[in-house]
Amino acid sequence: MNLPTLEDLKPIIQRALDEDLGDGDVTTLCTIPLDEMLDGQFIAKENGIVAGLAVAQTVFALVDERVKFTALISDGDNVKKGSIFATVSGPTRSLLSGERTALNFLQRMSGIATMTHRFVETVKPHPAIILDTRKTAPGLRLLDKWAVKLGGGQNHRIGLFDMVLIKNNHITAVGSLTEAVKRVRECDDRHRPIEVEVRTLDELREVLPLNVDRVLLDNMNTDQMREAVKLTAGRVPLEASGNVTLENVAEVAATGVDYISTGSITHSVRALDISLRLNSSRKKI
Repeated sequence: MNLPTLEDLKPIIQRALDEDLGDGDVTTLCTIPLDEMLDGQFIAKENGIVAGLAVAQTVFALVDERVKFTALISDGDNVKKGSIFATVSGPTRSLLSGERTALNFLQRMSGIATMTHRFVETVKPHPAIILDTRKTAPGLRLLDKWAVKLGGGQNHRIGLFDMVLIKNNHITAVGSLTEAVKRVRECDDRHRPIEVEVRTLDELREVLPLNVDRVLLDNMNTDQMREAVKLTAGRVPLEASGNVTLENVAEVAATGVDYISTGSITHSVRALDISLRLNSSRKKI
């Protein structure tokens, strides 16, 4: 996946702003003078990986072009608890109206990047690559997958359109995995990469002669994974998936699989604790 462009992000961010602002931030409009300006700092309340700085900057730019957002670090950098990693200045009304949307994106993306980084560090020194899944927040997939990359992981397919993944339900519906692969090759004139999910070593033996691009080992235990690696002997990359956690991922990586995919880095991520602290020194526009 290439990093999303500003044009990719704008509709997503605008929808989030529209959801929060509606026909106006009534509290701010009633309490803050039109000509007042403030500045403030984004502060990490815990250690982690910051992701989403460009998104936060775009939030404020869409709220008010006069807001100046300055990142003091780069997306994907480590931060320590208590550190200031970005500043913002501009009309107070605009800062308050964009604050929550900017923090929502920053906190979620940073939480994903932080958890991904933990998985990546945990599998070392094994060469297994940590992958995400399609288990993302609806409407936020580009941002969730971008955060995974900033945390040091890699992206699996973006959606149902950019790669073939023949899963158990496809095989059940068709009758056999061999027939499912045959139908894809006859149908897909774009010749997209083909991955096949297997649940047993017998299914792995069936798929090996088909020369697919990757095989997903679905919910196998580590003994089965080791046997699968031995059986495959490097003929096709193997991906382990199913109930992968931070606690067991090192053991999975030690089996010799090439990829490990986990939905936990996106579907149940805990947001990184970040705050925006405005200074009390008021200025006039």
